[in-house]
This record gives sequence, C-alpha cells and structure tokens, in this order.
Amino acid sequence: MHENEISEKIIGAAIEVHRILGPGLLESVYEDALCHEFYLRGLRFVRQQSVPIPYKGIKLGTDLRLDLLVEDKVIVDLKAKEKLSPIDKPKLLTYLRLIDKHLGLIINFHVEVLRNGIYRVVNKLQENL
Repeated sequence: MHENEISEKIIGAAIEVHRILGPGLLESVYEDALCHEFYLRGLRFVRQQSVPIPYKGIKLGTDLRLDLLVEDKVIVDLKAKEKLSPIDKPKLLTYLRLIDKHLGLIINFHVEVLRNGIYRVVNKLQENL
C-alpha cells in the first residue's frame, strides 16, 4: 500500500476518534483511541517506537521516540495543544530523514474541526502516477 493510501486511512480513523471524543483531552487518550481505531480498520502500527540516532558512525545515547509508525511507512505525530509550535513540522521532517521514511502526519486533536489540525510532511515522496 502506498503512503498516500495509508494516510487516507489514518486520517479517516483520526476523524472518527475526533468525532466521538472531541477536543480537549490529553494526547495519550487520543493515542489510545486512535490505536484502537487502527486495529478495527486492520492497519498495522507500532506505538512509541524507539529509533536510534546515528551520528558520524556512532549511535548517540538518546533515541527518538515516534508516537506511531503505521504500516512501517507513515509516521504519525500526535498533538493536543492550542497551536503547533514553529518547530513541529521541521522536527517531523528530521524524523523522516533519520529513519528514511517519506510521509509523516501531524494530527492535532485540539481543534474544533479536525481537518484544520492535520498537516502532511513529506521527505522525497514518490507520488503514484
């Protein structure tokens, strides 16, 4: 399955979670609900995956921690805050580059309408032609 197909399924699941729970809860609550929704929809995912950070031939002592990695292709960075900080999108791009993935989604559940809280971040993504 291509990253774009996976992202459509992720967004559909997130919209369902937001429709039922609404804004204002903790990020961890949305993560639990979204993982259950992924399970119901047959999407494979890993929660809080630890990713080593390479630097000039060594592994640094602190690993990255991804909120969700879906179908081993799309990173999902969950948020539940008033607004994104200027570093959120560049941070996700760095994660994509470090683990050689092509698509990431930031999903901020602290919005009235979820489509206003979804952001795509791409790293050399090949579109289906």
